[in-house]
Order: sequence, then C-alpha cells, then structure tokens
Amino acid sequence: MPSTLAAPRTRTGLALRDVTLTYPDGEQRLTALDEVSLEVAPGEFTAVVGPSGSGKSSLLAVAATLLRPDRGQVLLAGQDAGTLSDRARTTLRRDHLGIVFQQSNLLASLTAAEQLLVLADLRGERPARARSRAEELLASVGLDPAKQRRRPHQLSGGERQRVNIARALFGEPSVLLVDEPTSALDHERGAQIVDLLAEVTRVHRTATVMVTHDRALLGGVDRVLEMADGRLTVGQ
Repeated sequence: MPSTLAAPRTRTGLALRDVTLTYPDGEQRLTALDEVSLEVAPGEFTAVVGPSGSGKSSLLAVAATLLRPDRGQVLLAGQDAGTLSDRARTTLRRDHLGIVFQQSNLLASLTAAEQLLVLADLRGERPARARSRAEELLASVGLDPAKQRRRPHQLSGGERQRVNIARALFGEPSVLLVDEPTSALDHERGAQIVDLLAEVTRVHRTATVMVTHDRALLGGVDRVLEMADGRLTVGQ
C-alpha cells in the first residue's frame, strides 16, 4: 500500500482504567466488563480475541464512548469521556475516533469517493479540498481512480472494506476501533485487510484496537490480548 499520507497532527492514545460494565439480567445484573484496563499508544496495533459473549463488543462500545461504564475511566484523545456531556462526547467521537464496522454499511447510491465526501459535507469542508483528500486517502488504501468511481455493488468485499477503512480515517482520528473486519472475507483477502490496518496504524499514528475471532490473522499486530468472562489478559 502506498504510504502517501503522513500523520497530520500530534497523536494521543486510548486508555481504559478499571472499567466495569454491567447489564440488567432479570432481577440481577450481568457483568460484561470486569475491571478492565487497557492502554494503546499512538502507532500501536492491538488485537483483542475471545469467544462470543466474552465482552469484546462491550469493550469496543465503551472505548467508543457509546456506552458509559458503571465504574472506571475512558480516556480518549486525553479527555475523560465520563466527565463530558452527551453533546461533548459526540464531538469527541467526531473529532478523534474512527470506527471500522464489521459490515461496511456503504450507501448503495454513492460511489466510493462520495462515501467520504458525505462526511466532508457534514463537516462543512470545501468541496475541492475534500475531493482531493478523499481521492488521496482511497488511493492510499489501494483503491485506484477507476474503482473510486464505482458503487458498492461494483466492488469486491475486500474493496468495500478498504472504502470502509478510508471512511473511518477521513476525520484524521487519533483512535481507530475495528470490529471483526475479516468476518465476511476469505483468508487471503482477510490477511490483506489486516496488513492494511497495520500499515494504516503506522502511517497515521492511530491507536488501533481490532476485535477479531480469527487467530490466524494476527501476524501483523503489535500485541494480542485475550477477552474471557469480561476480563482482559495477555493473549497466548
């Protein structure tokens, strides 16, 4: 992948400190996260593995500030999300967080480039500058100019995931959260996407956390952590 885009600003990482999250379960409460602590530095690619129901999705939701934990701190871009209003947390996510979803959720009527330009319009960016940035970013994740003009149904699953990654990076996030990015891909294309995420993490200096069930695709990550029964430990 061409490394044409340099990190545009000083980076700060992600930190979870003694985070506990519970859900109602009948008359009791189910513990999804049990005093979880995690720190991911800028430029570090961390994978979290574990069985279904172990707490991986809850971990991402809390790290994304979409769920408030019962206890503990979530520090995103140096800010304690727990002290912020809902509106301020929304701004924090917009300015500092990129999320790569399991399904690309691309808009069927828009080309690959237009998927990014929608975000630019919401941010009030100048159209010419935004288009140039979108084209450069899509090229940097391996999508050539011809494919940038195609709609989602004209792209392969791996190409749609590349658009998904470019879209997550468009806001120049400090933190990148990735949810099962290879679940719909074969092994070869899945390996390419993980390699791409590793390169993106280095080039953009994001603090990247990837949740995955596929232990065969962890060669490009810096660290593997294991999630089990709501607890996070060093992976085997």
